[in-house]
Amino acid sequence: MLLLATQVGGDLPPLTVDMLVVFGIALLAFSLFVSERVPVDVTALIIMFVLIVLGSWTNITPEEGISGFSNMGTITVLAMFVLSAGITRTGAVQRLGTRMAAYAGTDERKQLLATLTVAGIPSGFINNTPIVAMLVPVVSDLAQKGRTSPSKLLIPLSYASMVGGMLTLIGTSTNLVASSVSARLIDHPFSMFEFTKLGVLVFLTGAIYLIFVGHRLIPERIKPAENYVTEYDLAPYLAEVVVNEASPLVGQRLRGGLRSTEFDFDVIQVIREGETFLEPLDSVRIRANDKLVLRANIDIVRRLVATKGLSLGSTDGSSDEALATDLGSQTLAELILPSWSGLLGQSLRSSTFRQRYDANVLAIRRGGELLQQRLNRIRLRSGDTLLIQATEESLDKLSNDRDIIVVSQAPQREFLESKTSLAIGIVVSVVVLAALGVLDILVAAIGGVIAMVLGGILRPHEIYDAVDWDVIFLLAGVIPLGMAFEQTGAATLLGGLVALSGNVLPLIGVLWVFYVVTALMTALLSNTASVVLMIPVAVSTAAQVGANPFAFVLAVTFAASADFMTPIGYQTNLLVYGPGGYRFTDYFRVGAPLQVLLSLVTVLGIAFFWGL
Repeated sequence: MLLLATQVGGDLPPLTVDMLVVFGIALLAFSLFVSERVPVDVTALIIMFVLIVLGSWTNITPEEGISGFSNMGTITVLAMFVLSAGITRTGAVQRLGTRMAAYAGTDERKQLLATLTVAGIPSGFINNTPIVAMLVPVVSDLAQKGRTSPSKLLIPLSYASMVGGMLTLIGTSTNLVASSVSARLIDHPFSMFEFTKLGVLVFLTGAIYLIFVGHRLIPERIKPAENYVTEYDLAPYLAEVVVNEASPLVGQRLRGGLRSTEFDFDVIQVIREGETFLEPLDSVRIRANDKLVLRANIDIVRRLVATKGLSLGSTDGSSDEALATDLGSQTLAELILPSWSGLLGQSLRSSTFRQRYDANVLAIRRGGELLQQRLNRIRLRSGDTLLIQATEESLDKLSNDRDIIVVSQAPQREFLESKTSLAIGIVVSVVVLAALGVLDILVAAIGGVIAMVLGGILRPHEIYDAVDWDVIFLLAGVIPLGMAFEQTGAATLLGGLVALSGNVLPLIGVLWVFYVVTALMTALLSNTASVVLMIPVAVSTAAQVGANPFAFVLAVTFAASADFMTPIGYQTNLLVYGPGGYRFTDYFRVGAPLQVLLSLVTVLGIAFFWGL
């Protein structure tokens, strides 16, 4: 190993070329994750490739470079995705949410309490992302029926699922990965209920904060019971035109006539002699005196009128309300694009969204920003909320598509309600067998996957659809990077630098520093990447300051599931970003005090339960 002439200082190990190479790879990974220039799974492959090619400096062999795919934590995470999908397939979470709505009624405090309970407790046993995905429509509907702003309930929904995930080993993928890293470094994997006592304390603290403080800090970004035309400010973009008898469009199909023009607009309705035609419209032949409802700004409408033989329809003050009534709540719906959607990175045009789903996109909400023009050219992002107009049949198709989450009330999926008891029994069996030490959690989880298939809850091909492959590839990439940190001494060097804080801080202060640093890393990277990279540094720091290494492992694990200050560090935050109409700063406003509060509660709890 080649030593550089410069010594970092004190008793710290010397900085080496090997360390610099690993730090450079980590910086590359960090920039790719933050910039999102390439997908997460591609970034993971880049990390693996570079680590292996530069093996002379990274000390990573080809076998070690791909070892993330065979890591026990990775495989267990994969199996837990499938088990969570089995529960979701039965509709158990959604029915629980419906009962929650019946209990809460129009009492806002009850609505909040029910949301926290239904999102938090199940998240301790199944993956919290599908729980939030299932509950967003239920909570949004609960808020609208109870005349409450959805904004008041959706951030608490996400936060509750995050703190609820810390109740057990299988609550989040972060816990499983942290357990695997802890087993390798200090020979101390987590048992099923290893940190449940601290998890309960964290959950109760978070719930009390959200009920009495956080709830007051959340702004009402969406007013309760607004119609979609008002909520999405569509009135300036909805217009009615009439086809003149001399129009060149008469006799043409919409696809070959209006829809082939270069203008940015959509035909969302055709009204003919009192009859309304919705999607699919491409095959409709245009007739004289047809009324066409367009999504377009006034300049585009004027150009169409001038070039296509059209006349403006009613433009009086009542037309906006009339258009909203014509569109109707039954044909409007909101969709969320989750982080695993195959539509991400594509435009509506390149994804052939209209043809694929027989639906018109009327507007896109990206956090607090409304996008209403040139929709076909906008590249779709995770967390985007799309307002669409579609038929009942199209909504059925959308509600069963894995790439999309239907937010507003739409035809329900076909759930296997008769399999609910079996699915819950399988998950309970996995938990019990692992908790009693009868089977390792990995073996128990794989057995649970087999039982889900043999029990008819999931079909074999649905296993692949159930897995969030971005997470699996991310783990496969960062696990060997964490190994490189250990094997080159980079973790020891960083640990030594942090250990210097022990000269001015007590041990509990050093532990708190690790919590804060990990939480900040999670806000920029991801929870799984944070635990893989920070636990080796935490263990090294504990060794250098003479502290309990397991206490430091726990601090990193809990902090990695505590990104309350941004919508991008945790998947559930992104899922509620659009439906709540939130701004980026809303998460900081509500989450920063909670972040500080939980950092103190967690660190003090670790010191009390496990000692330093």
